Amino acid sequence: MKIISYNVNGLRSALSKGLLDWVAEAAPDVLCLQEIKAGREALDVSGFERLGYQAYLHPAQKPGYSGVATFTRIAPTTVVHGCGQSCYDDEGRVLRLDFDRLSVLNTYMPSGTSGPERQTFKVQWLHFFRDYVARLRADKVPPLLIGGDFNCCQTAIDLHNPQANQNSPGYTPEERQWFADFLADGFVDTFRQQHGEAAGHYSWWSYRAGARQRNVGWRLDHWLAEAALQPRLAGAGLLPDVVHSDHCPAWVEVQ
Repeated sequence: MKIISYNVNGLRSALSKGLLDWVAEAAPDVLCLQEIKAGREALDVSGFERLGYQAYLHPAQKPGYSGVATFTRIAPTTVVHGCGQSCYDDEGRVLRLDFDRLSVLNTYMPSGTSGPERQTFKVQWLHFFRDYVARLRADKVPPLLIGGDFNCCQTAIDLHNPQANQNSPGYTPEERQWFADFLADGFVDTFRQQHGEAAGHYSWWSYRAGARQRNVGWRLDHWLAEAALQPRLAGAGLLPDVVHSDHCPAWVEVQ
């Protein structure tokens, strides 16, 4: 299975920039999108359906904000919209599709960049999410593959200027500790498993000051695999040359 995660920063916007042509060429078995920014009117997913995908959407209640969507060519055995907590489900943060041999959990985590109140909300979410995943594992769902925009960097090599961002949302000490603890619960960062300590690999760049051209970025988009999936991981990486958004896709292949 080839599985791709992509924060499209508005699905309608990305479609207007040729997203469907890229999807047809990349041909993932499962495509997880974040920040679809659905409005009150339903998004048109007919283009994906013509490419052979079943569409599952979990938009936010607020128009033009947040939301996740998963498109799959493989019929899931179970689809779960949300995590059962209204303050997060109203923002369209989680969408889970179970397949025969793995569960794909599509997540869009809060950014915390709009002010202290949202950073507090983000930290609360992170601790909730860790407990939520622990409950899923206890409930014996298939081995988890968690992908999406985590809005967090794990280590100093995951962003261009770590020294200047020691306390910036996405790289605060508390977020770094959360990431380390989450991996210690029994997950593998698939990118690091495949690429070791390679630096300069990012998935998000500011629109300001030519950051993408200068590769001044952050690796915020991840695929974390439950340890049981590690022997089946065939590859993982980023696609920085794919430009429909301020993010780029992150991919993983599972045998």
